[in-house]
Amino acid sequence: MRKISNEELNRPDLETFKEQEKNPIILVLDNIRSMHNVGSAFRTADAFAIEGIYLCGITAQPPHREIHKTALGATDSVYWQYFETTSDACQSLKEAGYKIAAVEQADKSISLETFEPQPEEKLALVFGNEVFGVEEDIVKSADLCLEIPQFGTKHSINVSVSMGVVLWDILSKLKFGSEV
Repeated sequence: MRKISNEELNRPDLETFKEQEKNPIILVLDNIRSMHNVGSAFRTADAFAIEGIYLCGITAQPPHREIHKTALGATDSVYWQYFETTSDACQSLKEAGYKIAAVEQADKSISLETFEPQPEEKLALVFGNEVFGVEEDIVKSADLCLEIPQFGTKHSINVSVSMGVVLWDILSKLKFGSEV
């Protein structure tokens, strides 16, 4: 066994990536305070070829050195838009036909492993502030809440890790079916 070189990975160049069909998912970052988490969101969005990222409230916007540190150029490949409030972003997404899914521990949340995404459904995944989570008004107005099962003593997972877990779970179900 050996590691595969970057050339062998056959990744698209920037222009080809921008033109290729994307997975119909938007990440909504609800007042994310760490620029490293924002950069990680961009890199993860690029890896999973999702439509884009909506940055809301205090969430930092590119260009910024601290975002670039973890994004590694993904701020150039991933579409993004800034909204003053998360509710404005969610309203815009609802009007565009997206189902709003807050990723949060809530009384009626759906455990991620039981969630069945629909192939033609457009999803907006809202990820909340590192301390306070998704804003309460967003949780109340969301179409659903998704929760990642956890088995340890902590009450949460780092937001950038949560993004990767949720995106992989949804896309693996859509692309590979129940085989994963």
